[in-house]
Amino acid sequence: MNTHANDLERELSLQELEPSPIEEEFPSDSYFPESSDKTSYDHETIKPVQRTSTLGLDAHSPVWYLTRIHKYSSYAFSVFTAFHVANTALIPLATRSVANSERYLLLTRPYYQSPIAEPFIVTLPLIAHIGSGIALRLYRRQQNLKRYGAEKRSDRRMIAWPKLSGTSALGYALVPLVFGHAFVNRIIPLWYEGGSSSINLGYVSHGFAKHPVVSFVGFGALITVGVWHSVWGWAKWLNFTPSQVTQGGPEGQLYRKRRWYMINAVSAVVSALWLAGGMGVVGRGGAVGGWVGREYDELYSHIPLIGNYMASS
Repeated sequence: MNTHANDLERELSLQELEPSPIEEEFPSDSYFPESSDKTSYDHETIKPVQRTSTLGLDAHSPVWYLTRIHKYSSYAFSVFTAFHVANTALIPLATRSVANSERYLLLTRPYYQSPIAEPFIVTLPLIAHIGSGIALRLYRRQQNLKRYGAEKRSDRRMIAWPKLSGTSALGYALVPLVFGHAFVNRIIPLWYEGGSSSINLGYVSHGFAKHPVVSFVGFGALITVGVWHSVWGWAKWLNFTPSQVTQGGPEGQLYRKRRWYMINAVSAVVSALWLAGGMGVVGRGGAVGGWVGREYDELYSHIPLIGNYMASS
């Protein structure tokens, strides 16, 4: 009897349930309202979706702007680098002579050393590239401090700086090398001669002959660090770095290894060509004699490291 009473009570309770809200709102078989119901949406304001970059960044954030300044400034500087590699490495490697390579340098150098072209191809892009890279790192550091509420100096020491990639580390190492190269070949002649019209491949070969240790170490570091930084940087802009592989599993791991080997192989080939032409041909061109050689000695004496060595000897 008790079992029958319980079943009857359960049946009555089920019958007393109200209809489902879904059935009241959508009486038809479809899960969407009928066309007559769509008019209620016509007066609603649909907010546009805020644009984001390919990196998932807010289109109006400082990171968005700094990233693009950092990227597009490298485009202009890459044009100058291509001319420079051709003049100081590829052409000397083809002619096997410093003297025969000079005329090609004189033909192409005005295109990137003129008062109009040099600021827009070399100076401004270089400053923008370095400045935006530093600003990005400082901004991300500041965002991390805000995120973790590190207001005191003692708290800030506990917050790690943003991770420094290998490409960025090479870039920071390249900064003093680039400015040292510009100081020797552009700033010193401008200060003491009023221009760099007399600076050519002979000036470089003279420096290698008179100051071989500083020249070989400096140029070797400049070329290798610069090439690896540039090739890996372009691989990043082209979405070709190993970390940009989105596929997982063994196949994705294989793609990452292939890209790593390919990027480093390209860097090695470009570095080898530049070293062979710049140091193997120009670096072995020998010292320049006569009054031109004495003029070069005077310019090199104004370099702090070389000048102190010459004074002591």
